[in-house]
Amino acid sequence: MNLALTVVEIVAPVFLLAGIGFTWVKLGFEYRNQFVTRMAMNLAMPCLIFVSLMQTSIDPAALATLSLATIAVYATVAVASSLFIRITGLNRRTYLPPFLIGNTGNLGLPLALFAFGEVGLGYAVVVFAISSIWAFTYGIYLVSGQSSPIKVFREPLVFASLLGALFLWQGWETPLVLTNTLTLVGQMAIPMMLITLGVAVARLHPSGIGRAVWISLAKLVLSFSLAWLVASAFNLNTVAFSVLVLQISTPVAVTSYLIADKYGADAEAVAALVMVSTLMAVAALPAILALLL
Repeated sequence: MNLALTVVEIVAPVFLLAGIGFTWVKLGFEYRNQFVTRMAMNLAMPCLIFVSLMQTSIDPAALATLSLATIAVYATVAVASSLFIRITGLNRRTYLPPFLIGNTGNLGLPLALFAFGEVGLGYAVVVFAISSIWAFTYGIYLVSGQSSPIKVFREPLVFASLLGALFLWQGWETPLVLTNTLTLVGQMAIPMMLITLGVAVARLHPSGIGRAVWISLAKLVLSFSLAWLVASAFNLNTVAFSVLVLQISTPVAVTSYLIADKYGADAEAVAALVMVSTLMAVAALPAILALLL
């Protein structure tokens, strides 16, 4: 009973905030998604990532091991997903990127924070940074056939991750006035992202819901099982292991839909995956947390 209550206390705020965004749009109120998303991704999130890395008490060696484990998990999931796509005859450009781009930001970061505290957030930021680089390089390449590895390092999220890692490695800290300012800006990120997630789901126009159900289920099972198996081989501590498995198990990110829409893949099919996998996560993520806690 105590475990069930703990899981509810962790998960409920995440989906309640997303529900606020969903309800807000359905009631007909204005929400300038582009403005809020740009502020979150270019300002609030980079501040959150930078300060989290700079102030983390986690051993840099542990973060390096987690980074290697994360890369290994994503590589394994990429190979297994490619085989799944080929066997089932699904369109690779449309369906492979959603298998590889999980919602490690909007859902993964707050869940890690609520479940494992500031230490969990520090680990989650590392996974999120690697997943962002993955999405903006290999993810875009899968859909468009082209990507620029150099361009990804101009993204504020990636730059903040590298800068935060440098400060952590060198033991540097920004002046207190600047740190407090960056912390306040970063505190906007999680509620903004969760509310925007709800808004994005409310505005999607999916098609092929039936197909999206079994594909979303396959993604969940594949991601969770492979993350658990591969992470086990890296001798991670309990929190790092739990955060990695949780992050990899997150539903399809809205980023997948935006990439599909921009580069001419079947955006409506991807929209269905985003919606169905997110709804599926309402039940799946609490179950995964119960196993990890």
